[in-house]
Amino acid sequence: MLDLPARTSNGHGGWASFRDDHIFVMTVGALIRHHALDHGAQPAFLTANSVTTWVDYDDGADRVAGCLLAAGVERSDRVAVVMPDSPGVHATFVGCERIGAVVVGIGYRAGLMEIEHLLAKTGASVLVTQRGGRPDLSMTSADVQSVVLPVDLRTLSEVPVPSGRALGANDLFLINSTSGTTGLPKCVMHSEARWLAYHPWAVEAGSLTDRDVFFSAIPTPFGFGLWTAHFSPAILGCPTVLSEKFEAGQALDLIEKHRVTVLACVSTQFVMMLNEQLLRPRDVSSLRCMFTGGEAVPYAKAAAFEEEFDATVLQFYGSNETGALSRTTVSDPRERRLRTAGRVLEEMQVRLFDPAGNDITGERRPGIPGCRGPATCLGYYADEEANAKLMTPDGWMLMGDIVEIDGDGYLTVVGRTSDFIIRGGKNISATAVEDEVATHPGVVLAAAVAMEDEVFGEKVCVYVEVRPGWENLTLGALTDHLTMRGVTKEWLPERLIVVESLPRSSGGKVAKGALRNDMRTRPESEK
Repeated sequence: MLDLPARTSNGHGGWASFRDDHIFVMTVGALIRHHALDHGAQPAFLTANSVTTWVDYDDGADRVAGCLLAAGVERSDRVAVVMPDSPGVHATFVGCERIGAVVVGIGYRAGLMEIEHLLAKTGASVLVTQRGGRPDLSMTSADVQSVVLPVDLRTLSEVPVPSGRALGANDLFLINSTSGTTGLPKCVMHSEARWLAYHPWAVEAGSLTDRDVFFSAIPTPFGFGLWTAHFSPAILGCPTVLSEKFEAGQALDLIEKHRVTVLACVSTQFVMMLNEQLLRPRDVSSLRCMFTGGEAVPYAKAAAFEEEFDATVLQFYGSNETGALSRTTVSDPRERRLRTAGRVLEEMQVRLFDPAGNDITGERRPGIPGCRGPATCLGYYADEEANAKLMTPDGWMLMGDIVEIDGDGYLTVVGRTSDFIIRGGKNISATAVEDEVATHPGVVLAAAVAMEDEVFGEKVCVYVEVRPGWENLTLGALTDHLTMRGVTKEWLPERLIVVESLPRSSGGKVAKGALRNDMRTRPESEK
């Protein structure tokens, strides 16, 4: 076991030395082992019907590690994990860490097409699922070994885990997916060190301590879910509430039952919870802050959430690739917290660039943000072309937005450079949707645009030109076709508009601006 500092209640909770370099040699697996020895009977995870202690977490990780060893997993092998948000998925991540395997984290709602793409792209040799989970995964054509874990990991046999195989904090420990502007998802490489570096910023932003109780409503394989469920609670040694599927009423019940103090969710989720709370109030007086992100924070709804829940709304601005460029904190006034994305983080060395790649930092005009700091990812896996677009030639990692940074260092997003639709915090590539819709035999050409939605922020609308005889194509028929192809559920259009011809720009391209304007100006009855 690594030499760990003593657990303290030093105001920040967790480790007295988490702000010095010592934190960067620790891993989640080592932290879990320490908690199991130090306060093992206390809860690590809480669900609607179960309590997982730190001893259970540690033991479950070892049992998963032994199961994977018995399946022939070698150090550095890629192990794909498709599991719901439960204590088991975290134990599986830690089990992989302890035997030196790299997790390929795949969202539980991903379509078969996306799953097969990620398995093939990463070269995963094993696919780990959970008994009673998604039955359709047996239909995958990928050449991988299947490992199906029981819900109760204590029923797994104990297999000794040899020493010397565990990953270090700076090693590649996870590959997950991120939405690309074209085609299927790209694969982002993570070290644990980047999320360990992220943690002290979160502590300062939310005044977090080891007395907090987290509730992370974000899927674990993705960046927001990683730091709010897998890393920060493990560093602090405090419990995390998990729910396999988000439902607003159940989420409020869990906050009430477990006296949650720190909530993490995307804007769509907190809007749903706000609406539910107004309909049937619960005792949510324990809640003191809520981290959100992934999309612009809706000011009016966020302010209403603060009033109704008496909790401070906070956010980090960044991406799966960059980690964080800026953040709001509990000490920021509401106008700063809800109208901006917060102050830039000094450690992330944020710069602004114009479309030609020129550095325009300090010129007080909008630009494309780039950063170079400890929270950035290791790049895209086996994708030189994507890496070239992600990074400037001199090493600055770029976002896909246009932002302004004021004289006090506060960052505000004012536009996008990429053709994304942001539905419930998830980036959906308009081009990827168009390519899939175009596979329907009745579609000649498709264009996907965002339509505003009070709950999800944006939803996917597609305009299509159709072949003769297909003028009566329905949304249901189109989505049935896409579902049969294994398209991820979030990509499915929620509005279909059949037109004689799509508008074109002078260069012959589809005029997306005209379509967005058409969507904005349509009567409500036609939206």
